[in-house]
Amino acid sequence: MKNRIILVALLLVGFIAANAQGPQRRTIEERVKTIHEKMDSAFKPAAEKLTEIDAIFTDYYKASDKAREELMAGGARPDRDAMMAKMEPITTERDTKLKKVLGEDQFKKWKDEIEPSMRPQRRQQ
Repeated sequence: MKNRIILVALLLVGFIAANAQGPQRRTIEERVKTIHEKMDSAFKPAAEKLTEIDAIFTDYYKASDKAREELMAGGARPDRDAMMAKMEPITTERDTKLKKVLGEDQFKKWKDEIEPSMRPQRRQQ
């Protein structure tokens, strides 16, 4: 009986410790793979277009991660306005490149339907 109580206590401590770290950020490759799948299912582009899209998003995620690291380097959490100002040129560059690859109609569908579904949703508390 004592062994079971100790085992349950250890499992509970392990579970709490694992969840205390918070959500882990997905890698660039994982994020690009998600975009790749969404674009492929929505537009069925040719393989070379998908490769271009993957490259665009790889560059975008690298640049956005770098910008986030620069803002977080101060130690304090940056305010939303500073983050948005830093991300705007990166996002604009991504959108310009995407518009060339996708065309006007597909780009509009990307902005109106697919991109909003890619944003992380905050949990209700």
